[in-house]
Amino acid sequence: MSDFTDADLRGARFVRTDLSGAVLRGVMVDDVDIDAPWLLGGGGVLRVNGVDVTGYVDAELNRRFPGRELRRPDDLEGLRTAWAAVEAAWAKATARAATMAPGVVDEQVDGEWSFAQTLRHLVMATDTWLRGAVLGVERPYHPLGQPNVEYYTDGYDPAVFASGTPPYAEVLAIRAERQAMVRDFLGDATPELLAETRPNPWGPQHRVTVLSCLRTILEEEWEHLRYATRDLDTLASRD
Repeated sequence: MSDFTDADLRGARFVRTDLSGAVLRGVMVDDVDIDAPWLLGGGGVLRVNGVDVTGYVDAELNRRFPGRELRRPDDLEGLRTAWAAVEAAWAKATARAATMAPGVVDEQVDGEWSFAQTLRHLVMATDTWLRGAVLGVERPYHPLGQPNVEYYTDGYDPAVFASGTPPYAEVLAIRAERQAMVRDFLGDATPELLAETRPNPWGPQHRVTVLSCLRTILEEEWEHLRYATRDLDTLASRD
């Protein structure tokens, strides 16, 4: 437990920090920016002046990203509809990035992944949860994938992945290939397959359903679209 009383934390930056259960009283929160990707999935609440704002946040994100409300489907038809929606949303974002200044797709904002790195991470997400977990491919990772070394290092060999900044055209090509892979899988899947279980790639001692694996891919897609859109807005404002 830490106690900050009459402390000046103006401009402080908290990255990958657990603030669960934190209590803030009599605080100044002008221009505070909170990004909590697990806010809506963990069953907890975020109260501001006694009001749980999680429902408001969820509704506003759904308004900003049409189709996001479909991200937790329970059946095959729902999965197909949800995937079509997120593909369309990403197509719009990618088209927007293509209209911006050359090289902007490789620019980072506040140390976050660039647009191209985000696409590469989604390649890795598909490789993890579809190629690896669901399909059982022994070496599922494409070298252009973007690993998240801050969180997981036990499920893959970081040496597999390419270093440096690969050509954006190559990133777009492998990203399109992985999107088509999900689309094709959903086209051939059956309700019985969705109910089957697989070892969790980050904890093989636990088993998860194929449906859960696919829902994880959808969550990754929507959350990273939010990040990418946020950073494209910032980059556009600098022009």
